[in-house]
Amino acid sequence: MNFEQITKNRRSINFFDPDKDLSPEVIKKMVELASNSPSSFNLQPWNLVVLRDRAQKEKLKELAWNQPKIVEAPVTMIVLADREGWKQGHPGLERTWQEMVKTGMPETKRDWFLNATRSLYNWSTDANLAFAAKNAAFFAMSLMYAAVSLGLDSHPMDGFDHEGVKKAFNIPDRYWIPVLLAVGYKKPGLVLDPPKWRKTYEEIVVEL
Repeated sequence: MNFEQITKNRRSINFFDPDKDLSPEVIKKMVELASNSPSSFNLQPWNLVVLRDRAQKEKLKELAWNQPKIVEAPVTMIVLADREGWKQGHPGLERTWQEMVKTGMPETKRDWFLNATRSLYNWSTDANLAFAAKNAAFFAMSLMYAAVSLGLDSHPMDGFDHEGVKKAFNIPDRYWIPVLLAVGYKKPGLVLDPPKWRKTYEEIVVEL
């Protein structure tokens, strides 16, 4: 399956087959494929909560407009955007620095690196949230494309009680939740509506 086929085959599925499970190996492969997503300074400020237990999914469903697909899908993911991924001492930042040094970055550039990440990603509250959310969004989109490449279906959701989900699942304050993602196989016999409209090239490109 080439990329054009992947993008055209990706659909937001509302009805999943509740009797068809996903193996841990398939879930791991999906996440590993998505981990190749680009990120600012390669800081990769994203994490996932992967829910397979029905009781846990029922708890999430109550906080997400009672959408049945949260429970019907064998796996529902909570995508986490880490607003502290730019900070000195953060495991992601420190690993990035170590890898930069391995590939030739002088140790004397340490202060430059810390100042650069701080000035780029924490110069305002909006910039800090944008840093986390945009990078996690790259990852979330890659998760959906990875799902298609593995023969899976998915549905992203932003209809949920953000603070309620954080509290219910003990998610630390440093995280923003940009999206929930149901993953599985579409219900047998499900007939999909035609794809929704998309902007044309001319509608997307702005002439200055």
